[in-house]
This record gives sequence, C-alpha cells and structure tokens, in this order.
Amino acid sequence: MTTRTLLLTNDDGVDSPALLPFAAALDRLGRVAVVVPDRERSWIGKAITRQDEISLTVVEREGRRLHTTSGYPADATQLGITVVADPDVVVSGINLGHNHGVGFMMSSGTVGAAVEGWISGRTAVAFSTGQWNGDYAAWRDWSETPDARPAWERLADTCAQILEDVLASGITDHADVVSVNLPFDSTAATPRRVTSLARVGYAGLFRPDGGGYRHRFTELVEYGPLDGTDVEAAQDGAVSITPLLMPAAAVVPDDLVRTLTDGQTRQPASPTTSPTTSPTTSPESAT
Repeated sequence: MTTRTLLLTNDDGVDSPALLPFAAALDRLGRVAVVVPDRERSWIGKAITRQDEISLTVVEREGRRLHTTSGYPADATQLGITVVADPDVVVSGINLGHNHGVGFMMSSGTVGAAVEGWISGRTAVAFSTGQWNGDYAAWRDWSETPDARPAWERLADTCAQILEDVLASGITDHADVVSVNLPFDSTAATPRRVTSLARVGYAGLFRPDGGGYRHRFTELVEYGPLDGTDVEAAQDGAVSITPLLMPAAAVVPDDLVRTLTDGQTRQPASPTTSPTTSPTTSPESAT
C-alpha cells in the first residue's frame, strides 16, 4: 500500500505552540513534511513573494526535522510541493484564532496556504481554533505558554481524527479547500457540522498607537444570516467543516446580461452642448 505524504504548514510560524503537537498527531496518517514561515505571518492571505529572494532552511525541534522559509505561508506551500515533499495532501494550521466567515477566511494566511495547495493540484485542508466567549487576548497569551502543551496535544489529536474522516468521506471531491474551525476545548466527542461560509466582514482594524496605527482584533460585521454557517457553529461550541469553492463568476439574470451586452451596439449619446465652453459659462454648467 502506498504511504500518503502530507505537507504541514501554517501562518503562525515555526514557534507556534500548535506545530509540533500537530505534526506528531499527523504521523499516524502518513509521512509528514513540515515547511513553515520562520516567523508569524498572520493576516497575509495568499500572498506570494515576487521580487525578493526567500530562504529555505532545515532546523530541528524536539528531534523532528523541519523546513522554515523567510517567505509567506503560500510560499511555504509552494516550496513544500516543488522542493521538499511532493505531497498528496496540504494541511495548514492549527491556527491560533478562528478563520470563519468570508472576511477572515480571505485574510487568513492559514487558509491562503491551503488555497495554494489547491492551486497546485493537491487536496487541501485548513484547521483553525479559538475561543468564542471570554477574554480572547488572555486565552491567546496562555495558549503560547508551556502550560498549554497538553491542551494542544489533545486538540492536535482531535484535528488528526477530523482530517482522517474528511479524507475518507469524499467531501474533497466536492470542494476545492476544506476549512475546519473548532473550539479550543474540542475533543472527539465535540459535535461537528458541515456548514456554509458566513457572509461577515469586520469593523475598522486599525487603532491609534503612538504616532501611528496598529492592527487590533475587531468584532464581526454581519452581511447576511448566520443560520447554518461556520460562525453559528462557533457560537454554539461546535466544530464547523466548511467545503470551500474558489472564486467563480456570479450567475446573473438573462435580462441583465442583455442590458450590458446589447449596449455595445448603441451609439454614444450626442453632447447637448458644445465641448468648447464660452468665457461666460458658469463653473457649474461646465462640469
């Protein structure tokens, strides 16, 4: 039987507290190669380095061989596919913070790394976790301490089980990328839902800080109902499994299409006044 190869990447970098526990949990699913940014690269989306040279360096952490890059998460995916591993599956995460809803999904380096996997013809799954209620900043600070390691190991095992079920289910035949968001306290018993992507954005991101502005976490802004969405699942403490299709042209009514395309045959309207204005023409009538 052929052994599956998985490429593990993230946007929180090589020092993410989720990285090594997740890599260890994925070992039971196949051969795991790790290529991650050498620092945190959150909120970078699917950026690709165009002009600058980027590095690819081998490091060792807790006896595991890893590759780090000075580039972005999508760069890490590209290097992982073309230089390091030639994987069957790209796994991105576990991100520190939910990546649910359109606005956050499109901004996410975690999801962006998975999207790069799809662009390269691989099965791609992104994992993100967070805390819906309570003090998010305090949770984030604690989650990066040594005391949180057992919690990350439990969550990594849960994510590996979900990934195994996602790959076995055939859902990737109906989606380009699968985005999984789960509560930080999730276990194998936590309810799962297959959800839609919430149409949410966010309020102003930047707050005054010294002489400039700094990115601060912000609240969701709803542009549509949350019923059946990944955000609703987070509110209810459930795991959301969201099958994503990459951007496609919208379907619009035929009469609208005709309005736009038939307009090509019309002659431009004749100007009602001469293009040359007289010295006595007022500024208002000249606009």
